[in-house]
Amino acid sequence: MCGISGVFGNQPGDQLKDAVARMNDALAHRGPDAQGIYAGEGVVLGHRRLSIIDLAAHANQPMHSADGRYVLVFNGELYNYRELRGQLADHTFRTDSDTEVVLAAWQKWGAKCLLRFNGMFAFAVWDSHEQELFLVRDRLGIKPLYITRQGQQWVFASEIRALLASGLVPARMDRTALIDYLRYQTVHAPKTMLEGVELVPPATVIRIQDNETTSTIYWSPETHWSREAQYAEPAAIRKAIREKLRASVELRMRADVPFGAFLSGGIDSSAIVGLMAEVSDHPVQTFSVTFDEEAFNEGAYAQMVADKFNTRHTDIRLRPDDFLEAIPNALAAMDHPSGDGPNTYTVSKVTKEAGVTMALSGLGGDELFAGYPVFKRMVQIRSRKWLTSFPRFMKNAVGQGLRTLKPGVASDKIHQVLVSEYLDFEYVYPLERQVLLDPTISKLVGAGKLPVSAVRRLLEDRIVHGTAGFDLPVLSKVSVAEMASYMQHVLLRDSDQMSMAHALEVRVPFLDHNLVEYAMGIPDLEKFPQTPKQLLIESLDGLLPEAVYNRPKMGFTFPWEVWMKEALRPLCTGHLKRLGEREPFKGQVLDQLWTRFEKGDPRVKWSHLWPLVVLEDWLERHGVQ
Repeated sequence: MCGISGVFGNQPGDQLKDAVARMNDALAHRGPDAQGIYAGEGVVLGHRRLSIIDLAAHANQPMHSADGRYVLVFNGELYNYRELRGQLADHTFRTDSDTEVVLAAWQKWGAKCLLRFNGMFAFAVWDSHEQELFLVRDRLGIKPLYITRQGQQWVFASEIRALLASGLVPARMDRTALIDYLRYQTVHAPKTMLEGVELVPPATVIRIQDNETTSTIYWSPETHWSREAQYAEPAAIRKAIREKLRASVELRMRADVPFGAFLSGGIDSSAIVGLMAEVSDHPVQTFSVTFDEEAFNEGAYAQMVADKFNTRHTDIRLRPDDFLEAIPNALAAMDHPSGDGPNTYTVSKVTKEAGVTMALSGLGGDELFAGYPVFKRMVQIRSRKWLTSFPRFMKNAVGQGLRTLKPGVASDKIHQVLVSEYLDFEYVYPLERQVLLDPTISKLVGAGKLPVSAVRRLLEDRIVHGTAGFDLPVLSKVSVAEMASYMQHVLLRDSDQMSMAHALEVRVPFLDHNLVEYAMGIPDLEKFPQTPKQLLIESLDGLLPEAVYNRPKMGFTFPWEVWMKEALRPLCTGHLKRLGEREPFKGQVLDQLWTRFEKGDPRVKWSHLWPLVVLEDWLERHGVQ
């Protein structure tokens, strides 16, 4: 795991090199083991290395092909590098690294090599013969890559803060992206919170030559899903899931450094730990966060799993004062604002301090196996399209009545669904994942009409107007939506920025593309969760203690509501006050939201306000106008 950066343009070489050197310095936390810079004709590439596979200096980057034509800077891991190395017998390898396998594969197959790769990555390849720069991201967007064009120059990096450190990129907020953030506590690719800075979409190859660019998508779950499970027997489906997940775990345990796993005590992380124990010849190191607040404490379940699989377990007891002390550093680690993240920051910190350099995570299990309530709700809504035949005034009356009888965010969303003209997937799903609702956002920023939801546009492009996706099972459509929105732009982004703040690599076995492609084709009848993630549990065939899965879902979250009203109150109120003094925010509306939150108004949750606190901190910290 590493950090990459670069500039492609027509400025004098020394100026470009100085800019990349500054970006390298800004990425030092991602790669403390080595650094390097390549300067060519009109291009400079930078790299910071966190050594995971082949720790020797000869595997440092930038890495050159033997003939000098190609130069590579690579961030991530290629898990099947040993298998691919066997297919590249005509290449004389100088290292045992996965990076050299990437370079040799690109030499032999070009961009077609990407469909052979099993890994998480973002990399840049410079072809000195053709004077072409290629920028590439992995299938599911596990590793980030940001790019911006400034005049005749292209600037790219693993993090936004590195782009700003280059001195070539102005720090101006994108107003449209702001609305996206207020809706979803994040900004969806290709936009970011900075004007003119884009997040390269997952599974994308960008080719830059002179002033011309092309962008190609080489994979997506809705185009590459497998039909194998469509007509398979239930027992065969469950066997395939277990085999593919076990193979994914085993592949992701390849490393030349100590590794462990995050263990929350929930189904997904427990499944990963159980499978790690099956394939490992020594006890797995596990780490979990626990709280004094019992309503949020899964420590007993994590310990139960640790005991069953004989792990070397570390329990991280987190109290409000501890978190208050850590929060400035967690916010400082946030490369792009997000409503989540400090939980991963905390567990990553302790994991790294225990001498572990790589950890496996259960991220992705909910998205693949219908673990969120939104899966059931979307199926229910699909079966109630007859509601659209009722007059709007009647649906509005029913919705208003529900809001009165049962005030809260859920009732507000149901009301908005009822008064919608359509109950189609691309209209209803974006509302399901929304944090602040549009009427509140309009008051907050003083805007009468808001832009169309970025999530709705995304779904229209990929499922409705795309060449595939029509015949996907309904639950798999929800999976595509979850992966393309909340997972990629909140969970994966936070996992990367918060773990790499401590130079800790996090691997996600549920997001092996072989498992994803197979899961997309499983019929709804088999996947529908009568009990939480029933299909996954049955596929694991008694691997987990019943107490772990036969209980209400808690989720890996902090007691935010309690802490924000007590230990974190001064930080929250101070940040919200300063945010209210910025354009386009209305300070009075922010004050009202905070007052309602403190008084326990069920329509104002901690999750509505914390992203605003984070936003102000990020704007201040990076001097964004």
